[in-house]
Amino acid sequence: VYLETYGCQMNVNDTEIAWAILQRHGYARTKHLDEADVILLVTCSVREKAEQAIWNRLRHLKALKARRQQARLPLRIGILGCMAERLKEEILHREKLVDVVAGPDAYRDLPRLLAVAESGQQAANVLLSLDETYADILPVQTSAGGTTAFVSIMRGCDNMCSYCIVPFTRGRERSRPIASILQEVRMLSDQGVKEVTLLGQNVNSFRDMSEVQFQSAAAPVLSRGFSTVYKAKPGGLRFAHLLDQVSRIDPEMRIRFTSPHPKDFPDEASVLQLIQERHNICKQLHLPAQSGSTRVLAAMRRGYTREAYLELVRHVRECIPGVSLSSDFIAGFCGETEEDHQQTVSLLREVRYNVGFLFAYSMRQKTRAYHRLQDDVPADIKKRRLEELITVFREEAARANEAVVGQSQLVLVEGPSKRSASELCGRNDGNIKVIFPDAEMEDAAGCKTLVRARPGDYVLVKVTSASSQTLKGVLLCRTTLSHSAAC
Repeated sequence: VYLETYGCQMNVNDTEIAWAILQRHGYARTKHLDEADVILLVTCSVREKAEQAIWNRLRHLKALKARRQQARLPLRIGILGCMAERLKEEILHREKLVDVVAGPDAYRDLPRLLAVAESGQQAANVLLSLDETYADILPVQTSAGGTTAFVSIMRGCDNMCSYCIVPFTRGRERSRPIASILQEVRMLSDQGVKEVTLLGQNVNSFRDMSEVQFQSAAAPVLSRGFSTVYKAKPGGLRFAHLLDQVSRIDPEMRIRFTSPHPKDFPDEASVLQLIQERHNICKQLHLPAQSGSTRVLAAMRRGYTREAYLELVRHVRECIPGVSLSSDFIAGFCGETEEDHQQTVSLLREVRYNVGFLFAYSMRQKTRAYHRLQDDVPADIKKRRLEELITVFREEAARANEAVVGQSQLVLVEGPSKRSASELCGRNDGNIKVIFPDAEMEDAAGCKTLVRARPGDYVLVKVTSASSQTLKGVLLCRTTLSHSAAC
């Protein structure tokens, strides 16, 4: 089997789950397309561009499949994940190329689906589940070097933002039992993984209902200025409890999480407090804004105003001094005026994010926007607004990064720099890429011999220059997460 992943970190995790299931059923994995009997593409549907990449890839694979048929060496092709869920009929009928279609909740069924495909029939399962979390399947990690890993803590989403296809491709929100998450993180720690990112569409609404004694807990209360389209659910162990438990497993393992929703932070002061207190929980938060206009936010059904969002940012920065902030923005949403756009520009200036993910709006079928709103911002205006947002974001991110020039940063080494064999790269606590020379250095543990940094090491780097996306610096010494925190 040959696996190819498109889209978000959740899809990386889905790839690991699918591979774990197939491995149990006797499949071997290849990194070479020409060796494969089965090619599986784990797909994304969030934007039209992501889907177009899959259609283009399928055109390329069509020629490969035709050559195999001539040589009488059958090749099965499968589409997995969100695009499979959204476009099942079209995928099966277009060019008759795809043999297997499996939605995000159907990976357990892959061996059966592939067996059906072996007999020459097309096979599909896109049933969404109310309780599937793959809690009992430990994903087989595929991330390079084994330094970092993603751990899925929940699946689906209940927020129903008007632009978003996720609730329709990944189903309703459900959380893994904490015990299974802790087991997976301990396994990763034993394997030497040094950074774990907890994944979910809405991680801070996590709610583990697996233990009876916690089912009577009160529902969370949202702060002034925040609302939901659904009634907050009572009961369960919440995200703060999970974060507390995960961070205790290994003091030398960094913990990140993504993606939270701004509405679920105000009553979760304990989450912010944990980030501030624990040396191994990264001082970094993803706060997806999507727009700086209260009017557009209402049309998006985001559940907050511009003012409430800015108040949250102020609160976060008070609780976690020096926090690194990242965000998502959509340019050209339905009905967005030039004034709305300028309000987003001003939000970017006011908050000064360290990392940003910015995209032009792409209408998705099934969403509320598709049924209720008009995609009325012309493509050329979307493009121009997106370019303006990117320019402003980069200017402000560069200013934010320049503020750390001259300071030392703790960096987790990931491997060689892509641009130079004589340099290494890693990420600091704020998830900013840091480039530094591959040189000998002292060890903070006090050993006399000079050492070289390897993937998985923590090193102190003195920052000498900065851009909007990268820091550059010189090595000071090798250290540990605990030693660095103590200093």
